[in-house]
Amino acid sequence: MPDAAKPARQRRPKRQPREDGAARLRVKQVRSGIGHAETYRRTLRALGLRHHQHEIVVGDTPTARGMLNKVRHLVRVTREEA
Repeated sequence: MPDAAKPARQRRPKRQPREDGAARLRVKQVRSGIGHAETYRRTLRALGLRHHQHEIVVGDTPTARGMLNKVRHLVRVTREEA
């Protein structure tokens, strides 16, 4: 029975577009990535932080929270008011 059909894998629904009132986080890079592990520098780039003192706004999502947690010693995070 090598060609037995497997049950279809359940997929998660696609994430809905952000609502206007969704939470946002203001992130400022307060320490340089120089001298830190390559993974930290790549995480900073993935967040959109290009250089020291650069400031961005990101959505408050589990993905962004995980990346911010990884580089928490290099950034300052504040909640942006709507």
